[in-house]
Amino acid sequence: MKKLEREFYIRDVNIIARDLIGKLLVHESNHGLTSGYIIETEAYKGPEDKAAHTYNNRRTERTEIQFHEGGYAYVYMIYGMYYCFNITVNISSRPEAVLIRALEPHEGIELMKRRRRTESLRNLCNGPGKLCCAMGITKEHYGIDLCGDELYLLDDERPAPVIKTSPRINIDYAEEYVPLEWRYFTAK
Repeated sequence: MKKLEREFYIRDVNIIARDLIGKLLVHESNHGLTSGYIIETEAYKGPEDKAAHTYNNRRTERTEIQFHEGGYAYVYMIYGMYYCFNITVNISSRPEAVLIRALEPHEGIELMKRRRRTESLRNLCNGPGKLCCAMGITKEHYGIDLCGDELYLLDDERPAPVIKTSPRINIDYAEEYVPLEWRYFTAK
């Protein structure tokens, strides 16, 4: 398996959101190694995308990492209790990100179950907050270089999965961006 290099992340967000399907997300922590295959993503196309945190080039303490070159972790909290893990992409003047929505657990499954307090493999990583909890991804990982050795992605060169698309989830406020099929997921 080969670690994804910076060049992978310096491309258009929709290309990367699709290409991330089937890649292995790995977290090496003090508690142990966990990993899972990415099976669902959403693309957020920066300044022109009304659903993106960087819409209209909104630059805040929270979005700052998106204004760097691609390949960094953008982690934020929703509903005051769940973390969401995103990958920054494209060049620094294009603050785009890919939300990782779901994983198929691969390694460290017992550790994931303890973190999530569940025995259900099916529900272990089937949502952005669930996968962050299972993988041990927190606000501490904000800005971490995904080309490093703690949190990174691997291409195991398995055959490409069949990928479907649909509109993104929970962005009813995004007007003309609501119906765009920028959600990518494996066909089962």
